[in-house]
Formats: sequence, C-alpha cells, structure tokens
Amino acid sequence: MKNLLKKLTSVCSPSGFEDELCQVIKTEITPYADEIKVDKLGNLHAIKNGSDNNITIMLAAHMDEIGVIVTDIEEGGYARFTRLGYIYGINLVASRLIFTNGAIGMININEKDTKVDKDLRNAYIDFGVPHKDDCPVKVGDVACFFGPSVELTNSRYMAKSIDDRIGCAIQIELLKRLKKTPHNIHVVFTTQEEFSGVGARTSAYKITPDIAIAIDIMLSGDMPESKNNPVSLGKGPVIKVKDIGTLIHLGVKNWLIDTAIANDIPYQLGISDDYTDAMTMQSTKAGSAVGQICIPCRHIHTPAEIIDLTDAEHAVNLLVTMLSNDVPENLR
Repeated sequence: MKNLLKKLTSVCSPSGFEDELCQVIKTEITPYADEIKVDKLGNLHAIKNGSDNNITIMLAAHMDEIGVIVTDIEEGGYARFTRLGYIYGINLVASRLIFTNGAIGMININEKDTKVDKDLRNAYIDFGVPHKDDCPVKVGDVACFFGPSVELTNSRYMAKSIDDRIGCAIQIELLKRLKKTPHNIHVVFTTQEEFSGVGARTSAYKITPDIAIAIDIMLSGDMPESKNNPVSLGKGPVIKVKDIGTLIHLGVKNWLIDTAIANDIPYQLGISDDYTDAMTMQSTKAGSAVGQICIPCRHIHTPAEIIDLTDAEHAVNLLVTMLSNDVPENLR
C-alpha cells in the first residue's frame, strides 16, 4: 500500500479539480470492478455485483484535498488567495504550493504582521517573478500543498493530502482483495468533501444505499498536550462513533466491532469534532444506516500529515471480512 499511497499523494487534486486523480484511480481499479462510472460531478463509482441483490452497501472516500484559490493578482506578480476547504493560518507561512497548471510558489504574510489573519487577507503567494504580467496564475486558479512524501519508519508515513488519499488507497485495495460478496457494493471515490460534501450527497441520492460507510482520517490523540482523545497511531483503525454531523447507526457500529473482535483485527473507538462523507450520506433521500472507519492521523490539514500504514492494512482486512459475509439480521 505504501507505493500506492505515494502515487496518490503525488497528485494535486483540490476540491472541484479531481479529474487527474480520478484517472489514476480508475486505472488502478478497472480490472477489479464489474462496472465503473464517472458521474457529472466527477465522482468515480466502482460496482461489485453480489450474489444476493437484497442489500446495497456504499463506501465513500473523498478524492479532493484542501487547497487555495487565487482572488487577485497584485503589482510585483504576487497573488492573493482564499481557502478551498479549511486550511489553518498557522500552517501557511513558508508553505510551498503547486498549481494545477504546474506553477510553484510559496506563501508569506505582509512584513509588519506576525501571524496570518483569520480571513487570510494579509497572506500572499510569491512566484519569484518581477512583474504582474509575469505571474503564472490568474484569478480562479487553484493550488495544493507541495512537498515530498517521506517514509519515516517501516510503517509511519508522512505526506500532504493523506486526508483522504489513505481512504482512497484502502478502497482500491478492497476492490483488489474482495473476491466474492453477497451484497451489491458501490465503492465511490467522491468529490468536494473538503468544500461542501456535494459528491457524497449526490452519489448517495443516486445509489440509495441500505448501509453507507465513510472511509477517512481522524485526528490522533498521541501528540503533546492532546486531551480527551485516546486515539493513537498503530493501534488499529478507528470506528468513529460521533462527530459534528453524524451519530453512526448502532447496528453498523456493532457489526464493525463484532467483526473486528471475531477476527482479531485491532480497532479503536473515537469521537471527534470534524465531519466526513457519512454526514451527507446519512441524511440523503430517506437516509441510510451509516458507519465510519477512520485512520488515525497527526497534523491534519498540513503539508506533513502522518499515519501508520498498519492501521490502513487492518482497515482493509476489516472491510474485506465484513463484505465477504452476510450482514447481521438487524441490518436487513
């Protein structure tokens, strides 16, 4: 999975600009799906037909990453910008960016300032050009963080956009390893989760799943001064019970936990104040029974997110085991 994650995180794919990553993933999964579709919003649907057509299960991992969008070009060739998805100001100064057109720049703030304003109005992008006419981008162009992926240890990995390329990698591996299922499985690589969640919302509306599971990341609690968060890297995927927009379905929660225990798959339970595609899937149309499987991650929404790849491997094993077998009676 390490090489796959490196390939996925190397792509710049901010919200609304997921086409390049979509093509990379499509190439990876084509031999393993019964049907593949890309819808009008750019969501990539991979379908595995089951032997029992009674249950439809949707999985969702988002292809987009946080980024910036240019709002103005100033004299000297500097670009002003705003968020595309939520970026913390503290992480911006001296960060490198790469635009979807290949242009590279770095972020700084006005000389008299000591921190980035909440609205980012004192931050700018420097391309090293002498004049406004030499600026390589225009209003509306988008960029993401730029930097190398780094293998820190045998299992610890650092890169930009691990949120949510690790979820995409898990779903790719699931498609490769899931040989047979009694269910109709819709594995969806969604768009614009960081911006509005519209990709998961429209996909769930189209699929009308009985059960929907979001595959994403969750802030790890094993950092200095972290409080009220027992989640750690390397102790298994997180079955996220609650976040700002979702309470997971009790039946799905028990299915996840019971499967993990029965198959000696390590797992953790977690609660967070962020959100995933589960929020929109749960409330679309008549609703669905939702769950969340999240990979513990340090330094979320920075150019240097860190995970333990063993947590992702356990997540794949959990999903393959679950989806190879019948769902519990209370979810039928």
